[in-house]
Amino acid sequence: MTDSNNTWNRYQELLIRYPDLGFSLDVSRMSFSDHFLERIAKPVEKAFADMRELEAGAIANPDENRMVGHYWLRNPGLAPDDTIREEITAGLDAAKAFAKAIHHNDIITPDGSPFSDLLLIGIGGSALGPQLVADALVDIDAPLKIHFFDNTDPDGIDRVLDQIGHRLGNTLSVVISKSGGTKETRNGMLEAAHAYERNGLDFAKFAVAVTGPGSQLDELAKEQKWLKRFPMADWIGGRTSVMSTVGLVPMTLLGVDVDAFLEGAAAMDEKTRSLPTTENAAMMLALMWHFAGNGRGEKDMVVIPYKDRLVLLSKYLQQLVMESLGKELDLDGNTVHQGLAVYGNKGSTDQHAYIQQLRDGVPNFFATFLEVRKTRASASITVEKSGVNTGDFLQGFLRGTRSALAGNNRDSITITVDDVDAKSLGALIALFERAVTFYASLVNINAYHQPGVEAGKKAATAFLDLLVEVQRALTHTPQTADTIADTLEANPEDVYHCLAHLAANTTTITHTLSDSPATDTFTLS
Repeated sequence: MTDSNNTWNRYQELLIRYPDLGFSLDVSRMSFSDHFLERIAKPVEKAFADMRELEAGAIANPDENRMVGHYWLRNPGLAPDDTIREEITAGLDAAKAFAKAIHHNDIITPDGSPFSDLLLIGIGGSALGPQLVADALVDIDAPLKIHFFDNTDPDGIDRVLDQIGHRLGNTLSVVISKSGGTKETRNGMLEAAHAYERNGLDFAKFAVAVTGPGSQLDELAKEQKWLKRFPMADWIGGRTSVMSTVGLVPMTLLGVDVDAFLEGAAAMDEKTRSLPTTENAAMMLALMWHFAGNGRGEKDMVVIPYKDRLVLLSKYLQQLVMESLGKELDLDGNTVHQGLAVYGNKGSTDQHAYIQQLRDGVPNFFATFLEVRKTRASASITVEKSGVNTGDFLQGFLRGTRSALAGNNRDSITITVDDVDAKSLGALIALFERAVTFYASLVNINAYHQPGVEAGKKAATAFLDLLVEVQRALTHTPQTADTIADTLEANPEDVYHCLAHLAANTTTITHTLSDSPATDTFTLS
């Protein structure tokens, strides 16, 4: 039998198709054998059992003693009690009602004009989900034009405000933070409030909060009488929050079909809950991650969507996968240093950036291609005498790259959807969410706590505290970082970076360079 017949037969044997979702998963170019599936059968059984417990309301995050219920968001009937079910449906209804009032001009600006723009202020999962959805589904005719403060970079904030320009007085600001204490989001809120006030506008009359009941943000919004407050449940983590009020509020405001979005996710959940392993797209995806990296994340996942609308998918998956799976300890307390690194951009653009290495360089990866069958909403012009169009070229580059990688023994997965619409995007997000949960169980880690993130936050707070002390220690006499560090009993490198930062951002501090950072001096002007 020829190689082409072998690959054709393997494709047919391993292809998983869900015609009602316009979805398929092709793992035929992953070099696993039937023996791999046999060897891992018992962990697979456990992973299915763990998923059933999770969906039934088991405590998934022992650090915070909370459940993880993002699956309930698209099927409230699965929620463990009536209170949670009502909370989910009430949140969706409230988001729809608020968006309708904005669209119909029942809620307007203080000067009586309609809202034209939306500024979303959040970070991590509070921004990545809405960013992905907006870029994938929202076109130029959307009810509002969306902008993001998703960092505490003042220059980035200024650029966004410049884009909004004179429309600030017609811009609705949605601030998203479950705890209300996330510093980047708080900073973005304060910067936004300052911008409104600088233009003679009362920020509260333009502001909406999505936050945990009773949080710092919730209390502030209540005290200042913001336009609206939406609750965010404590059983929703940021990286799985796009189908909660975190995503639903901006989506409804932008005119996205949220019912179809949730329907697609619920349908993918159902199939990957009930189907056996070889027909279960989420489990097979998790198994391919396990096979590629020997269950230790030894190979990176390169995500390459051949569709501009999905360019943010790799960025979204970085948080979902890496924050969930990057763990030092397993569930038994053993040091395992688990994880799965994710990077990527889009095809065919980035074939020119890194496919050369993927094919011929270090074999430390597997590729995940995202294919969209429908290339355009309207007819395409031909760009070759043969009748080939731009969409044909895109398909050619995808298939050619996939074949080129396989020809040099580089593994790849191909996920195909008929089109990028609300239903298919919801299904894709659900697919990866479930694959993450399955994989975590296969390698015996907890996907739903993040001690490393908390460690970073504590270190940042310590640095900021030191920054204040360093600023107070400056005098009109030139001093080195070592001198100030001795006075403060602090790390001299940390002190140096505090001094360099302060000098770069104020005219009252002079930084005099020398042969070495150790002999640089800093002086109050």
